[in-house]
Amino acid sequence: MEIPPLNPENKMCIYHGLNIPRYCLKALKEIDQQLAYLALLTLVGIKPMSRWEKSLGSEPIKLLQQLGLYVVQVHRTALNGTEVKETLFSTTKAYIEIYKNRWEGQLLDKSPQTVRFEGFLFGYPPCCVEAYIENPYTPNDIDPVQQEALFHWACKGCTITPLLLPLYQKLNSILVDCD
Repeated sequence: MEIPPLNPENKMCIYHGLNIPRYCLKALKEIDQQLAYLALLTLVGIKPMSRWEKSLGSEPIKLLQQLGLYVVQVHRTALNGTEVKETLFSTTKAYIEIYKNRWEGQLLDKSPQTVRFEGFLFGYPPCCVEAYIENPYTPNDIDPVQQEALFHWACKGCTITPLLLPLYQKLNSILVDCD
């Protein structure tokens, strides 16, 4: 896939004056709609950092970088010994460095301490993180379609997630319209 040079015709203003290369979003959507959506949520600051748990080649990484995201791949090991390559991206280099320094080469870990720390890095509401640690996927008051659009499981009675939903919906509609 040839990436065209950046020029004004390839940009669109979408969020508080932020200009984002249309071709990057479109190309990321062609790779995976969720990847493009996650990149957009991260780029506009709704998520401080994101993790993509599927394999990514050099072209998608270049596209993420052209959006203005710092990108790094971290190697972890599953409990069965399988190597896992995670791709992290953020507008803030420090979040990526913190994650990489903590988990590069380490076993995947779902301890309460890890879930809390990852929840912080990925911008999940603290109440949702605690509820997830106590009892994952407890039924909540969020419409199932809206819950599917989130990258965290909302806790029952959450007061933060309903405030995020309109932002998620706006960015998803922008992504749909970027073709």
